[in-house]
Amino acid sequence: MIYLDHAATSLHKPEAVYGAVTRAMRHMASPGRGGHVPAMLAAETVYACRAEAAELFHMESPERVIFTMNATHALNLAIRSLCKESSPVVISGFEHNAVTRPLHAMKAEIRVAGRRLFDPEDTLAAFRRQLPGARFAVCTAVSNVFGYILPLEEIAALCRRAGVPLVVDASQAAGVLELDMEKLGAAFLAMPGHKGLLGPQGTGLLLCAGEARPLLYGGSGSESRLQTMPEELPDRLEAGTHNVCGIAGLLEGIRYVRRRGTGEILRHEQGMLRRCTELLRDAPCQLFTGAPALQSGVLSLRSERVDCESLAALLSQRGVYARAGLHCAPLAHESAGTLESGTLRLSFSPFLQREELERACRILRDCLRERLRA
Repeated sequence: MIYLDHAATSLHKPEAVYGAVTRAMRHMASPGRGGHVPAMLAAETVYACRAEAAELFHMESPERVIFTMNATHALNLAIRSLCKESSPVVISGFEHNAVTRPLHAMKAEIRVAGRRLFDPEDTLAAFRRQLPGARFAVCTAVSNVFGYILPLEEIAALCRRAGVPLVVDASQAAGVLELDMEKLGAAFLAMPGHKGLLGPQGTGLLLCAGEARPLLYGGSGSESRLQTMPEELPDRLEAGTHNVCGIAGLLEGIRYVRRRGTGEILRHEQGMLRRCTELLRDAPCQLFTGAPALQSGVLSLRSERVDCESLAALLSQRGVYARAGLHCAPLAHESAGTLESGTLRLSFSPFLQREELERACRILRDCLRERLRA
């Protein structure tokens, strides 16, 4: 098996992640739900994960690190805290449905800024034009379809100067790029736990510098007499039982990222991207690539004569697992001109070996040749 779908879910994880999940299932209860040993072990683990995340993302207060089910949950919390009906909102031309669908549901006035792939100047110029009068902005740090690394620091600076709160979707950046909440000055930073942070599915984080409103209401383990959610973070935003087993695994994923370093992880994934591009450059397909510094370890491609779904199925039959289609981001495909065809996406993990990648590329070339002869 050669797994090339890391942008969807990190299948391969540090061994410590698997062990932490098992230990939590055997020994931990729920934080804030008792003073006994299993509850206290859970509370210590949950706080340790908040603290590690705060250190990784330069967040001053661990209490402002909120646990969510995934990045979609985190983005909904952020967007619904800022958005009112008909609010003018600026977004990049590469946003995921986790951003666009909540905005449509809130009947926001959506201003799309920057539609040219791997063109940071176009992106910045468009944000500069669209920000005046906006209630807030949302920007992905990295396109999940094309790996385009957007000029996030410059966009954040534009937002600060315009007095426009910024929500950052770090789904493809967390654990890969250096993200500094203090420098960005963003209102919210949302991310999943199961991608670059190498944790289990069903985990996510929302870093809150801005004021957030609850999305769910219920038990919080504190202030039980109140019939409103507690005012203090994180309890205000974390209703119900925590995913302690998932958080225990996420803690070990974050620790791995901090030990190895996001810089080294990015270098590895970009090295895989360069090698993949070299091996497929003369293959009968279109590769969507940019300048090396503008692309993470994600490569989309398409063939005019072989649809991407059929190609992904052929690869899967031969033990190479990649994703085909629109990748839940039709806006990004519209921007890149691939809305009708979709793309086959290859995305690389910190554990992918060069030999695996080279074998996958040989198989991909064989599949393309076979379908073109058919």
